[in-house]
Amino acid sequence: MTDNAEEALRGRAVPARRGPFGDKQQLSERVAAYVREGIMVGEFPPGEFVRTEHLAAQLGVSQTPVREALMILHSEGSVRWEPRRGYRVVALTGGDVRDLFQVQAYIAGELAARAAEHLDEAEIARLCSVQDELADAERAGETDLVDSLNHEIHRTVNKASGSARMASLLNLTVNYVPLRFFGTIEGWPSASAHDHAEILAALRARDPEAARRTMVGHIEHIGELLVAHLTKHGILA
Repeated sequence: MTDNAEEALRGRAVPARRGPFGDKQQLSERVAAYVREGIMVGEFPPGEFVRTEHLAAQLGVSQTPVREALMILHSEGSVRWEPRRGYRVVALTGGDVRDLFQVQAYIAGELAARAAEHLDEAEIARLCSVQDELADAERAGETDLVDSLNHEIHRTVNKASGSARMASLLNLTVNYVPLRFFGTIEGWPSASAHDHAEILAALRARDPEAARRTMVGHIEHIGELLVAHLTKHGILA
């Protein structure tokens, strides 16, 4: 990595060392999430080799969870294995990002449609209250709070769908883009405040099709903001 990447690395959360119960799987997943975020913010540029021993030393972990993490990323298409050379970062394209968000939009839209038929009055009132807090946080420029409240709204809707397995599938796709990353995207806080208002109106009306349509539109909107952000910073191929 570059010196700038090294400096940025120190400001990011690193995976915890393995505890006494040997949570190796969790550790490898956390390392994978760390590298995923590094790719998204340009710390691992396209074509660069991710050196197992170097990354293990930086994160203070053994090489085993790093190798396992790179295998996870290889299965996702984020890195490519080259014999006798190692894992090379695969270039990310706008089409890749749009494909990912289209999948998210399809699943999230279906969950919202189902939630429209299952949310009770207390849950809808709570969602509206959280949305008011989110709008206030957006106006105040408190992006961390917007992030937290945004997550609460989506989690509540997904849970209310009564479709736990489908929600789990959505979580798998969401893992491709680090949640902490969204706060850095221009236009994301205001998009959350605006788009959510339309989604909540559909949920209050108990209108599954409107809930699906507005949720799909919201997720695709966020995807386009991310494409614009990554393009602006020279990260997309």
